[in-house]
Amino acid sequence: MSDFINGQAGYLFAALVLGYLLGSIPFGLILTRLAGLGDVRSIGSGNIGATNVLRTGNKKLAAATLLLDMFKGTAAVLIAGAISPQAAIVAGLGAFLGHIFPVWLKFKGGKGVATYLGVLLGLVWQVALIFAAIWLIIAYTTRYSSLSALIAAVATPIILYVMGYHAIALLFLILTVIVFIKHRANIERLIAGTEGKIGSKG
Repeated sequence: MSDFINGQAGYLFAALVLGYLLGSIPFGLILTRLAGLGDVRSIGSGNIGATNVLRTGNKKLAAATLLLDMFKGTAAVLIAGAISPQAAIVAGLGAFLGHIFPVWLKFKGGKGVATYLGVLLGLVWQVALIFAAIWLIIAYTTRYSSLSALIAAVATPIILYVMGYHAIALLFLILTVIVFIKHRANIERLIAGTEGKIGSKG
């Protein structure tokens, strides 16, 4: 019995490490440097995510950053899912934490929204579509990327719980809390009316 428990713990730890390593790849930074645009952390919000990459004026790079940051979360979940559903959840957590706290960037990464969506896509794709729909509706009406992400993130664990995905709902409750913590400055700017809108270069 102890061997079985130790084996399961080993698989889960491996899934966490796999997820972290995939999640920690800073695609926004890599793509902007390859494009000759310098360090994306030196402009706008200083973030390495797609919204800040968009402030370089290069929409294709921003779209590529969004997709790659998203799919690294999906990849982690799908690979670990071959071991067990529990491993998939743990790998998703690892990917999210890896994006936010990448060891390669002294643990100063992105805010996690794209990877959050990618993990959700790998675990419950139907809810990922709902997240995307909420984000698009709020973004279209307000032009605030941060507000769109925060509202969609609040809705996600609730929807998951109602649909019966209780373990995954708990994971996304934790991820949502972290998303809010990482968006503290955005929340302050939203309240003050100084938050930058989608497409702005400031």
